[in-house]
Amino acid sequence: MSSDDELRWRRGARHPGSDYKIFTTHFVDATHPPTGKSKRFSIIEAVDWVNVIALTTSNHVVLVRQYRAGSDSICLEIPGGMVDDGESPLEAAARELEEETGYTAKTWKPLGTVLPNPAIQGNRLHSFLALDAELTASQRLDTSEVIAIDVVPLAEVQAMLRDGRIDHALVVDAFAQLAFSLGPLVVPR
Repeated sequence: MSSDDELRWRRGARHPGSDYKIFTTHFVDATHPPTGKSKRFSIIEAVDWVNVIALTTSNHVVLVRQYRAGSDSICLEIPGGMVDDGESPLEAAARELEEETGYTAKTWKPLGTVLPNPAIQGNRLHSFLALDAELTASQRLDTSEVIAIDVVPLAEVQAMLRDGRIDHALVVDAFAQLAFSLGPLVVPR
């Protein structure tokens, strides 16, 4: 088994890329010490993101439907977005939930943090569980957002994940984090 030191490439020169408002790109030259191989890696820099599984007192999940340009489709997701400068991930999660849905929550629990795509990105996705969520305000959407809200029983979400109605990988991860927090991963035999 290889050690991490045997796998790690040593970064060298950084080369500018482009600025796309919500992320920037650049290139990094790196060398693998044991082999001497050199490669120029493409990197996307983005701020950290948050996702929120908001549960009402009746165990319904607050979902959002919105257009996603990358897939040119309407995606069924949970509320989420970017962590603004100076915000903690929890503050961003509470803000995004209220802005996108008008819901607020009394109790917050971190579910986990993952690297969305470590091959080309270094940012993190922080997922939270918001308990006792209730509608307390109107949506305050960004100018580019058009979001419909669906509130569905938590029990129905598993079927939505299995049949592909929920197919956004980072949303699937949040529900996996929730499942992991509820108990051990057991394979039925």
